Amino acid sequence: MPRIRSRLVGAAAVLVSLPLAVAPPVSASAVAPDYTIKVSPSADGAALSKQQYGVFFEDINYAADGGLYAELIRNRSFEFNATDASGFTGLTAWTTAGTATVVNDDQRLNDRNRNYLKLTGGVTNAGYNSGIALKKGDKYDFSVWARGDAALRVSVNLADGTALAAPITIAVAGDTWTKYTGTLRATATTDRGRLTVSTPGALRLDEISLFPRDTYKGRSNGLRRDLAEKVAALRPGFVRFPGGCLVNTGSMYSYDGAFNYPRARSYQWKDTVGPVETRATNKNFWGYNQSYGLGYYEYFQFSEDLGAMPLPVLPALVTGCGQNRATVDEALLQRHIQDALDLIEFANGPVTSTWGKLRARQGHPKPFGLTTVAIGNEENLPDAYWANFLKFEAAIKAKHPEITIVSNSGPDDQGGTFENLWAKNKANGTDMVDEHYYNSPSWFLQNNARYDSYDRNGPKVFLGEYASLDAKFYNSLAEAAYMTGLERNADVVKMASYAPLLANIDNVQWKPDLIWFDGDESWGSTSYQMQKLFMNNVGDRVVPSTVTGGGVVQPKPITGAIGLSTWRTAATYDDVKVTRPDGTVIFSDDFNDGNADGWTAVQPRGNWTVTSGGYAQTTTDTEDTMVKAATVTDTDYDYTLKATKQAGAEGFLVAFGIQGTGNFYWWNLGGWNNTQGAVEKGITSAKEQLITKPNSVNTGQTYDLKISVRGTKVTLYLDGVEWGGFDDNAVTEPFAQVVTTDAKTGELIVKVVNAQDKPAVTKIDMGGRRVAGTARMTVLAGDPGEQNTRTAEPILPVTSTIKGVSASFTREFPANSVTFLRIRTR
Repeated sequence: MPRIRSRLVGAAAVLVSLPLAVAPPVSASAVAPDYTIKVSPSADGAALSKQQYGVFFEDINYAADGGLYAELIRNRSFEFNATDASGFTGLTAWTTAGTATVVNDDQRLNDRNRNYLKLTGGVTNAGYNSGIALKKGDKYDFSVWARGDAALRVSVNLADGTALAAPITIAVAGDTWTKYTGTLRATATTDRGRLTVSTPGALRLDEISLFPRDTYKGRSNGLRRDLAEKVAALRPGFVRFPGGCLVNTGSMYSYDGAFNYPRARSYQWKDTVGPVETRATNKNFWGYNQSYGLGYYEYFQFSEDLGAMPLPVLPALVTGCGQNRATVDEALLQRHIQDALDLIEFANGPVTSTWGKLRARQGHPKPFGLTTVAIGNEENLPDAYWANFLKFEAAIKAKHPEITIVSNSGPDDQGGTFENLWAKNKANGTDMVDEHYYNSPSWFLQNNARYDSYDRNGPKVFLGEYASLDAKFYNSLAEAAYMTGLERNADVVKMASYAPLLANIDNVQWKPDLIWFDGDESWGSTSYQMQKLFMNNVGDRVVPSTVTGGGVVQPKPITGAIGLSTWRTAATYDDVKVTRPDGTVIFSDDFNDGNADGWTAVQPRGNWTVTSGGYAQTTTDTEDTMVKAATVTDTDYDYTLKATKQAGAEGFLVAFGIQGTGNFYWWNLGGWNNTQGAVEKGITSAKEQLITKPNSVNTGQTYDLKISVRGTKVTLYLDGVEWGGFDDNAVTEPFAQVVTTDAKTGELIVKVVNAQDKPAVTKIDMGGRRVAGTARMTVLAGDPGEQNTRTAEPILPVTSTIKGVSASFTREFPANSVTFLRIRTR
């Protein structure tokens, strides 16, 4: 039956300012401050742009179909198949009563909409999640393309048959494809509806749609209102779209009008514009089908509705995200380059131009005002990517010198690819470079000064994807501390966006995520609340400031269990040994006794067995297997072993410093389809890369591996030769701050992050300014282990007015908190 919840969503969701139960300003003479913030008398820091923060949308976690795109029918055009995901068919999400056959022949609706349904009887669609969400009294627009001569009955019901709207009947007539429409008005509120279409005769049907009339800003073929409004509440300065990994993965085919184009191709913007029934569906990189109902026109329209700059990402014909392939087809490359030029015409061209005319036909004669495009995403073949990027750049600049072109630096925050591409971009004078990284909270707290040393005259930075690797409030605190560094370096870091943006609670491929939703509700994570606080209070210019006092958290030596692992590879390990520097053996296993009694499964996956005096994992289709042994408490030790790849896609994973599931280091040799080596640090469900470099391993060859640990310093040896090393010795700084101005309101915005378990008494010296005696304070605070969920949102902003503000005053900032003070100057 209808689910009733007290939380309001959509337009009704507002933040209420409540009195804040915190201590009054602390007397400077009563308590010695832990920290002192000194604000410069002059507001002469970096200028902050309207595009300082934005959002990145990728169709991951069912973010488009079943998410932001408001269509309620899943597999509306019967195009699903096993290419999309195992078990998918043309009738996925449909149940039948009678005869229903998916047909692909020359009677199809059009060459891009391949399949249609031959129906005698009825079919029922349950939509996404638990069912179709309806709100009592709201209107829902039904449409279908049909041919034949028979009545078509349309109804929405619960699974038990309870009607949710008065049914409608449509008279279909004629053996040509015709679009038929009708309107249903919901008589109840539910998230478990079903749409049924039935006929007593025989009809051919395609593109069966049920769309809420109440979309964001009332757009037809529009967006789910509560989700779009949550994005709008962030006040983003830009929208990066449509990805992400789905942009530059799959086959690199470019649509040229032929019928037999492949599934699982890279994202092509021309597939996604024009009438929805003419848009080709495609396999999504993240393991499902994407209808392209949410396409480039809708992305541009959404950006305009948000008042945000559109930032499309185009494939460079070098795949990323672990695929690592580059095209050798020059004609194909030139077609993609022309596609980039055509996109600019679609966005900005006059209505008399080929692509400007299509934009006008879709309902937008006025140009969208595109100013920036990105070429590529996380390519891990830097030389191949760079060769293609230069060709895109030359062609675009020749015709559109006004367009800013964004390059990238690969998938990591450091390493060979990163350094290679940054060197190339600097030498080229590239407009902007896109950096991506997903790291631990400690990394963000250790790297606040990352951009302090960047070349002020080099390419500008677009931090297109970043997040701390979990969804707890502590992760959000670490991100907030890092954002103070982004703002302080706004002359270098011109744009930044957290990623990913959306996640369907029932279909998750990636965590963490900013906004979560099911069929009828949505809620912001703790990082959503943090991003919103920063994005709504950016300011115009940085006021230089310094902080003194407090302390830092020192790093810990790398101790813990040792481990063996594989990833889509069968491998054998032997002669495992852990010794102290003086040669004393801590642990040893040559497996000659025929057992592995000292080893336990960390991840109960794969098939581990002792065979021929070695310990083997024998499956080649299993990811992330791991066994461990010998918890090492010594801070200095050497871990040695022999490793042999027997079969499969990748190489070896040798773990050390294992503290628990998901928390470890591992040396990854032959990773990313046997193209890269790395050292990764596991944090909960994800990994932070400490070293990356090109690497492959040979099947059947035995390698001698040695990991030498000295406190926080690790040196790695491959066959007796030093392969690489790192020192995980960065200190953690739990207190961060930045000050900006708001010219419109005449306020200073003092932003303070206290990411530690104790309050921080802080003296704030306003640099001799005369200021109002009161200020508006907004605080996010709570248990660092908390997270916002569908049923509870413990981390929400609380705003109040405080007294006792002066040219120099002292404030106690709560433990585990972010505080924004808006102080009016006189």
